[in-house]
Order: sequence, then structure tokens, then C-alpha cells
Amino acid sequence: MGVRYLTAVLLLCWLGLCVSAGAATTVDGVRVWAAPDSTRVVFDISAPVDHNLFVLHNPERVVIDLQGARLKAGLNDPALAKGLVKDIRSGPRPGHGLRLVLDLKTRAHPKSFVLPPQGPYGDRLVVDLADAAAERADAAAARSQQAGRSQPHRPRDIVVCIDPGHGGEDPGAHGPHGTREKNVTLAIARRLQKLVAEEPGMRAVMTRKGDYYVGLRQRTEIAQRERADLFVSIHADSYRDPRVRGSTVYVLSRHGASSEMARILAEHENAADLVGGVSLNDKDPLLKHVLLDLSQSASIEASMAAARDVLHQLDEVGRIHRSHVQRAAFVVLKSPDIPSMLVETAYISNPREERQLRSHRHQARIARAIMGGIRTYFDRHPPPGTILAERKHVIRRGETLSQLAHRYQVSVRKLQVANGLNGDQLQVGDVVVIPPGEGS
Repeated sequence: MGVRYLTAVLLLCWLGLCVSAGAATTVDGVRVWAAPDSTRVVFDISAPVDHNLFVLHNPERVVIDLQGARLKAGLNDPALAKGLVKDIRSGPRPGHGLRLVLDLKTRAHPKSFVLPPQGPYGDRLVVDLADAAAERADAAAARSQQAGRSQPHRPRDIVVCIDPGHGGEDPGAHGPHGTREKNVTLAIARRLQKLVAEEPGMRAVMTRKGDYYVGLRQRTEIAQRERADLFVSIHADSYRDPRVRGSTVYVLSRHGASSEMARILAEHENAADLVGGVSLNDKDPLLKHVLLDLSQSASIEASMAAARDVLHQLDEVGRIHRSHVQRAAFVVLKSPDIPSMLVETAYISNPREERQLRSHRHQARIARAIMGGIRTYFDRHPPPGTILAERKHVIRRGETLSQLAHRYQVSVRKLQVANGLNGDQLQVGDVVVIPPGEGS
């Protein structure tokens, strides 16, 4: 019995080794997402895998060695040549290994990590490539901007940072007919960007301009780098009940969400960084924490005022899910010095609202409503140092004195006197001084 038992054990061990050897991790596919100054390469893998990454020059390439892995899907797709990636090659390595080579168009700084299953994806190996030349240009621009702050004061434009939710590897929610949240948010954001750009005394910046992923913290960093006066994140989320519909506007809550739905929603949106694989580390000394806390208190108060104006305008467009501004712990709203809001334009899980979100006309209506709220807020609360704060208006095509008088609640005669005008002729680009209103 002892010999037979030992033989059976050895046989089972041998079979286990065979199964293990035959169950090597496979690379099942690859996707490439190109941003203006970076590129993300995502390898779909059957299981977590140990890997080693290094860089070679002349020509520029990134090499990734995977232990105990093999290639299941081919990499000879011309569509993979995007952004910084010129080509992707592969070859076997001794000991059941696999070598992946990214041929690059220019020098880049790579970063790699393995992500666990999340949402629609399984295990993934992610390689982020940052354009080295773009990084140097950004550093030079930051130095130039810092130097420019010491120049004589001139009124500046109000800066509105528009954040299209999700993107690239993170599709966000999807509707019953397959509409992806990331596409809807980008379409609305582009329309809003155009409206802001057309607004006298305002300038728009986007956290993303195409279908690529931007980390949640990186989105707020973009707003801070651009010295934004307002941050607006646009979403179109889902809920388990397809009957739920309507728009909702959120600002930051420090002590949790103001409703169960807001809590679930915040957890869903914050999980995007699990999809993107961004490390979130905040380590501030006590004094800095106190100062940031005071700054954030003022920011939340301003956020609430701006959010109310936007919610009021959205109420004119369609159904409102919540009649009051909601609070939730969204990561993208945590900039301590920039008023921020998150606009849930509709529920993409509702079949009717999904159809509306696909409509260019409805997208334009939502963008105009958000713009209306932004305009109302800044008319009442112009940031110091801006053209609006100094009661000045830059003339755009088609504007008339009577329109300005109506907007700023001042008589045409007062406008003429304050600006030395004999008639009502205005030239595009003229800066008009706005005198105190009738009730001032």
C-alpha cells in the first residue's frame, strides 16, 4: 500500500507540474490610447504576471520581458501605431518567457504596472509613455508663467476648466443600446468649450481633448496649472433602476455623501482611478493641512453658489433628479483652491435619456444650460484681477450697446458717457468700461 500510495502522489505531482507548465499567462490582446503628450499601451493578460521593463536608445524603444508568458494574439496591426508608438514587436524568451518591444517615434519616459480586473476588463499590464520633449516644454512653460506673474498687472480672462468624464481605457457607464459615457461627456464638453471661448472675458481649458485616459488627480492638476477659476466635470452615469432619470449637480462633501445614491455614485466615479491605475498619496504637514482646510472651506462655499446657478439653468432644459445641489466625495472635486462641481447631465441607463444624450441638439442644450449657469455666477462673483472684476467687457462680433446695457443692468447712456461714445458703434476687440448699475 505504501508503494502504491507513493506512486499515486508522484503521479499527481507530475500531472500538476504539467498543468502548471501548460497554464502560462497569455497576452490576449493589446490596445493603444494616444494623448497629446503621452501614450498608454494596455496588454490584456490572462493572469497577473511578473515583468521587467527597460529602455534602449538609437533607435528609441521600450522592452518588456514577461516571465512564464506567451503570446496568444498577434501584434501586427497597423492601427496600433498611435501616439508615441511606431510599432509593437514580440519574441520568445528562454524559460517560457515573452519579450515585448515598443518601437517609439521619439524618446519617452515609461512607467508600467499590472492592474487587477475592474469593470469590463480583466487583468492588464499597462505601460504609460510620457513624451520627454513635452515634459521639458511643460517645465519651460511653467517657469515662463511664474516669471510672467511678476510683470505689471493687466486684467486677465476668467479660466473655466472643463473635464469630460472618463476616456480611453475607462469607458464609464453605458446605456441599454451601448452608448458610452466617455463619448457623450466629450461631445458635451466640446460644445461647452466653444461657448466659453465665445464669452467675452473667459477662456476654456480641457482636461482631455480626445479618447484617452487622464487620472483623477491629474485632472485637478491641469486646472491648477492653468490657474482655473472654476472646474466643471461632466458625466452621464447609470443606476441599477432604469427608470431613474434627470440631471444632478454635485459639490464636494467632506463628511460623506448627502444621499445613498450619491454615495454609490461617488464610489463608482472614484473607481476610475482603479481602472487607470493612478497612485493617490496625500502627505501634508499639519500647518499645510490647516491652511488647505481653510482654503477648501471657501472653495466649497463658492462651488455651491456656482452649482446652484448651473442647476437652475438645467431645470429649464429637462427633468431634474434632485432639486438641490448634492454633496459627494468625488476625487476630482478635491482641489482646495478652485470652486468645483460635477454635473450628472442625465442617466444613461434610462432608455429615453440615452436617446437624448446621443442627440446633437440635446447635447447643445445641455452645454448652453451649463454655460448660462457659469455666466450668471461670474457676473455676480467675478474673480479679482479679471476683466469682469474690473467691470470691463471685450466686444465680440454682433454685440451691441443695448445688449450690454441689458446684461449689466445699466443704461445705454451711462455706457456711452463712461466710454466717451457718441453713438452706438462698437468694434470687435474694443474694451468697454462698465459703470455701476442702476441700483448701485
